[in-house]
Amino acid sequence: MREFDLIKRFFERPVRRSPLGVGDDCALLQPRPGMQLAVSTDLLVEGRHFVSTVDPARLGHKALAVNLSDLAACGAQPLAFTLSLALPQVDQAWLAGFAHGLFALADAHGCELVGGDTTRGPLAINITIFGEVPAGTALLRSGAQAGDDLWVSGTLGDARLALEAFRGTVSLPQEVFAAARLRLEQPEPRVALGQALRGLASAAIDVSDGLLGDLAHVLERSQVGATIETACARRLLAASGGLQLEAGQLQDLVFAGGDDYELAFTAPATRRAEVETAGARSQTPVTRIGRIDAEPGLRLVDAQGQPVTRRFAGFDHFAA
Repeated sequence: MREFDLIKRFFERPVRRSPLGVGDDCALLQPRPGMQLAVSTDLLVEGRHFVSTVDPARLGHKALAVNLSDLAACGAQPLAFTLSLALPQVDQAWLAGFAHGLFALADAHGCELVGGDTTRGPLAINITIFGEVPAGTALLRSGAQAGDDLWVSGTLGDARLALEAFRGTVSLPQEVFAAARLRLEQPEPRVALGQALRGLASAAIDVSDGLLGDLAHVLERSQVGATIETACARRLLAASGGLQLEAGQLQDLVFAGGDDYELAFTAPATRRAEVETAGARSQTPVTRIGRIDAEPGLRLVDAQGQPVTRRFAGFDHFAA
């Protein structure tokens, strides 16, 4: 199968929201008056971000989900995306499954494929996504203020738990492993919550490389510090109720696990009820885990308010 036959068969679809679909040298996008474009790019590489045995439909879902999560962190509405694929060979069954998972999530968010590229090489997937947000309302990393509450959406640590099961470092009941694996391979981007937080959250970031590592970016850009109550860890790991995990193990999963694709965000303490309402309306659980401090640095405390001295390391692609 030739390159353009592959594109036409698996990835060319009619577009409704974009002026031009796949097939020209450039895609054309037209945001509505008064809107700004929000753009994000993510690259997934086999052996680094996913294993060769992953279901191709789940991989198609995740490839787009990680980009949608970035739009969610800015409070943007998805518009369109481009897809670049490096393929070791043309596997039509694999491509059909990948396209199915990709477009199922794209359709759920009204996000159209408008261009991209294909080539032969080690399996790698690159998506660039475009969204729109009313001018001046995008959620940024730089707006956190001392006294703000610190929140996270959904659950944290389940994807890392599945990864540890794959590595053989933990043994999980089959139903727990299946649920954790679903969180690893098919995360749900919090697009509706991100939009609901516009004008309410003071800062936000998507949690992809571990909560503490990602939160550090918010603190740096906002020039503030934070205190996290570690007692929240057991509430945040969906599988924790049925597992006998030591406190240290649990905290490693929740605070430094990675691949969660949830939102961490800050909001004034006076607006707690509005944050909870935003979570309910977007059908996304939200949990208050700490506060923003004027003093720089990130501090963890136990249920008695005593410092937790454990060291955590978020994910870093180039760490030794």
